[in-house]
Amino acid sequence: MVLREELETEEQAEKKPAITKRRLPAALWIGTGVTMIALTAAWSKYSPHSLAKPPGGAAVSMPRVVVSKPLIRKLDSRLSFLGQFSAVSQVEIRAQVGGTLTGIFFKDGDIVHKGDPLFTIDPQPYQIALAQATAQLGVATAHLELAEQQLARAKDLQGSDAGTLENVDQRTGDERAALASVEEAKARIRDARFDLDHCRIPAPFTGRIGKHLVSLGNLIGGSRTANGPTTLLATLVSIDPIYFDFDMSESDFLLYSKYRERMHGSHIQHAALAVGDDKGYTLKGTFDFLDNVLDRSSGTIHARATIANRKLGLVPGEFARVQLVVAAPSPTLLVPDAIVQPDQSQHAVLTVSADGSVVPKQVEVGELQGGLRVIRSGLTANDRVIIDGLVYAGRGAKVTTQDGAITAAIAQERNK
Repeated sequence: MVLREELETEEQAEKKPAITKRRLPAALWIGTGVTMIALTAAWSKYSPHSLAKPPGGAAVSMPRVVVSKPLIRKLDSRLSFLGQFSAVSQVEIRAQVGGTLTGIFFKDGDIVHKGDPLFTIDPQPYQIALAQATAQLGVATAHLELAEQQLARAKDLQGSDAGTLENVDQRTGDERAALASVEEAKARIRDARFDLDHCRIPAPFTGRIGKHLVSLGNLIGGSRTANGPTTLLATLVSIDPIYFDFDMSESDFLLYSKYRERMHGSHIQHAALAVGDDKGYTLKGTFDFLDNVLDRSSGTIHARATIANRKLGLVPGEFARVQLVVAAPSPTLLVPDAIVQPDQSQHAVLTVSADGSVVPKQVEVGELQGGLRVIRSGLTANDRVIIDGLVYAGRGAKVTTQDGAITAAIAQERNK
């Protein structure tokens, strides 16, 4: 019995490894099945079909956009041009007398007023010249007095037959020569005083002065004529008022000329300017000059407006844009500038059709008016323009709409 039990125990021990080897692949298959079931559940949860149709079978709502009909205002038509500011007056400060520079009375870039001293030149040589001219006048005056006395005696002697007519003529000539000497001496005094006065160089007009180009102690050249050797001391430009120069194409010139022929009054000279990022054309000026010749090489004509610059914020050489009225007021469509999308060389505005589809429309744009963009063509007064929610409005997509309104405030908010 004992031997039989031992044999049975050995047989069971030999069978156990075999059983273990057969059960191992089954466990692996069970684990793999569980993993695939989990992946299938995750895929079914996040697949596009599940996103398109959430639990319960309800359809996803279409994106919502805000639409409005274009704003209609009675506005005039304008043309825009790019140009630069320039000074009404611009001078080079040069001395009319030579000498040693002894004074500079401004800081570079200062606003100086007419008559303010800018430079001084050593006046001592010219004071000496003035003293010499004054002394010569004294000598000439003395000679004149002597000549007058001698002429009076000669006339008395001629009257008493003690003198001759020839003596009277000679004394008369001496008197005239002495008188001429007096006049010459007076002219020399004026000349010397002119030089002395021009040792002080004042500002010829009010404006902004540039940097000084010479230093104290320099010997500078001066001349009363433009052809003489002179030293450039500084430059001065006027800044109030200031010019705005621009060029008009031939077609724009003809368009403006026709408008000017039909309309009368000062309003045809109104010019609105925008500097930098100003989109409202808030700066006002007067269109007061149009050249008399078209440039044959460029096909343009030079024009100019004058602008008040009381705050001195405009600088010669600065770029800006100007608008001129070229047509009488008429009903005009306006939309926010931010919704006008560039389409290669053209522009487009997204609209919503009657069936709820997003439809782009190519438009011809005009200038900005009160923060809104003028639409010259491409839209009708009944088109529903998307003014908000553009990111959800793909071309051809279906959308739901909410009514809105176009105002100047909407456009200004978009442009910030």
